[in-house]
Amino acid sequence: MEQRDRAKRLGCDSTGGITRAAVINDSPGNDNVIEDNVIKNNVIKDKVIKDKVWGEAHLDDFHRDMLFLLHDVARLLRVEADKRARQHGMTRAQWAILIWLERQPGISQKELSELLEVEPITVARLIDRLQARGMVERRPDPRDRRIWRLHLLSPARDVLHEIDGHRADMTRIVTNGIDEATLETMTEALLRMKATLTQDSHAKRGLDADTREEV
Repeated sequence: MEQRDRAKRLGCDSTGGITRAAVINDSPGNDNVIEDNVIKNNVIKDKVIKDKVWGEAHLDDFHRDMLFLLHDVARLLRVEADKRARQHGMTRAQWAILIWLERQPGISQKELSELLEVEPITVARLIDRLQARGMVERRPDPRDRRIWRLHLLSPARDVLHEIDGHRADMTRIVTNGIDEATLETMTEALLRMKATLTQDSHAKRGLDADTREEV
């Protein structure tokens, strides 16, 4: 034990060989190496900090991006509506159909599919389920027997009353902490955006139709 302690003090191993630590400590340029390592470590630390700060700022800009916010808020509302609809054994799409039929009674399946932006076959299946639950019925168009008009039945009224309650609750949650003036400004801005996009979409459809006629 005494021999090993003495060897360590001399920078040797137990057999008398010079240890790696002794060589490093005795190297003439050791101070320069240590200084270079310290500088490199500081440079790396500074870069990590700068990257972190830039990343946080960039992420904050992303979260404040208007298109991202519009999409994400709509997504969160859809998720919440899906959850609430499932509690009643229904789907958000079925809720949407009932709401549209309340607003526009007697519309056709084709018109409804355009409003919901889904394929007519998808709407037909959803109507089948609602009809099986006694909420909706198909009536033939008196002027064109090939067209089915959709109408609500009494059981749908109770469901619509529940939907109104959920919509009011979701509106209360999503607007919590926002004053009336801001809500009014937001609503006007959204109406303006919708009108602009709708007008642009109709203009493109007309242009496409003209192009097909020329071909």
